[in-house]
Amino acid sequence: MSPVFPMLTVLSMFYYMCLRRRARTATRGEMNSRRAIESNTRALPINVEIVQYAKEVLDFSSHYGSENSMSYTMWNLAGIPNVYPSSGDFTQTAVFRTYGTWWDRCPSARLPFKRTPPTFCSQDYVELAFEEPVYPTAVHILETYHPGAVVRILACSANPYSQNLPAEVRWEILWSEAPTKVNGPQARQFTPCIKQINFPTNLIRLEVNSSLLDYYTELDAVVLHGVKERPVLSLKTSMIDMNDIDDEDDEEKYGCGMDTLNKQFSIVTLREWPTNGYFDKLPYELIQLILSHLTVPDLCRLAQTCKLLHQHCCDPLQYIHLSLQPYWARINDTSLEYLQSRCTLIQWLNLSWTGNRGAISVSGFSRFLKVCGSELIRLELSCGHFLNETCLEVITEMCPNLQELNLSSCDKIPPQAFNHIAKVGSLKRLILYRTKVEQTAVLSILNFCSELQHLSLGSCVMVYVLLMLRAPEMNVVLKGGVSQEQSRGAESPSLTCWTCSFGASQYTIGFPCCKHTASLC
Repeated sequence: MSPVFPMLTVLSMFYYMCLRRRARTATRGEMNSRRAIESNTRALPINVEIVQYAKEVLDFSSHYGSENSMSYTMWNLAGIPNVYPSSGDFTQTAVFRTYGTWWDRCPSARLPFKRTPPTFCSQDYVELAFEEPVYPTAVHILETYHPGAVVRILACSANPYSQNLPAEVRWEILWSEAPTKVNGPQARQFTPCIKQINFPTNLIRLEVNSSLLDYYTELDAVVLHGVKERPVLSLKTSMIDMNDIDDEDDEEKYGCGMDTLNKQFSIVTLREWPTNGYFDKLPYELIQLILSHLTVPDLCRLAQTCKLLHQHCCDPLQYIHLSLQPYWARINDTSLEYLQSRCTLIQWLNLSWTGNRGAISVSGFSRFLKVCGSELIRLELSCGHFLNETCLEVITEMCPNLQELNLSSCDKIPPQAFNHIAKVGSLKRLILYRTKVEQTAVLSILNFCSELQHLSLGSCVMVYVLLMLRAPEMNVVLKGGVSQEQSRGAESPSLTCWTCSFGASQYTIGFPCCKHTASLC
């Protein structure tokens, strides 16, 4: 046999073996790809969007209606729409207590706190619970009359229907914008562009500002769209709008994580510098004046730059007036503990909206007031659901100079606890809106707080009979909703009995023989 033929045979057999191996490899690859596709299909179910209306109204700061009624109350936000798409004034809608600026311009209006960040403009809020926790894709707010009050939408990581409270409750801002005036009172479906978050939620919070409205805004329902599986960040949401850079900075600055603010409050390690430059040549008072224009987070950041500014930023004179309401989602016991050494001279303190869901404990609040309460003149505790009888007892003992106390919507305080307020003889303004105060406690307060000038009993359903309100600067008689008020002082007194039940007849107001008209609501 010629030697060429064995060579051809060997090459043919080698070629044949290569073809077989290639065919088997391709077959395995196709099978593996098919298995991978089938596996992925089974692991990733179809992410169907869930649409749900609010199941329950958990909390709110105020409403127009009465506690014993459904008309114009926040509870109308639960469930399907009652009015939408109709426009007009309907009792089946949710209405907040105020609108416009008349509330801030009346003679009995309270002075605003300084150092409020410009991004915080919320006046009222309502928190809504939904059935299923989802990753939000859209929030629809059905506004039926004078829309445009909603300024912020937030989502919470805590499940209100879970038995176990998480170690950390996170609030994330889905959308925020400054108040804008909407032309026309017609109904609309408000659907702002919300940002994606990295946790599922079934607790949504709406914050409103009604200062630009010509009349009460009315809300009918809130619709939450979302998916069960975390969505992939889309190209549209990942694009950065140059106009949002400042907002993102503010969100980082005033964001809703508790650890961030607590770290700023804590003691920091400062670098050693030989001199402080031109700051050494400035008078102490001038530096204090400059720093008085900074917000609390900015003040904490500046304290980390050098020892001189750390000394100025921790000076108790910088904390004479302190409002922590803009940072309500981040304030807890640790925050109050860090602030104790700086607030020994504090006179005005605003803790409204803070401390809920276990953020502030009774012991933490009591420790703070025992250190910082001796000079307090004004104390704002609106919607503080952690407050109980022990807290009121501590307030009356540790704040002997207190003149203004705001307990509006503190509906967890038991009725008997309000008797402690009568011990504060220097009290001039008392706000008990939407509390469980009873007639006997009110009469006791009026008898012992002789300097009381401004009293709010709005939506106090347990105060319902004849009241004789007597004080040196106030003489008010209320019976069956009839009010007679005589002012004998330089500052006009005020009485607020919004939606109270005083006998059979209601809402009939008269001012006979009133030379100096006082504020009455």
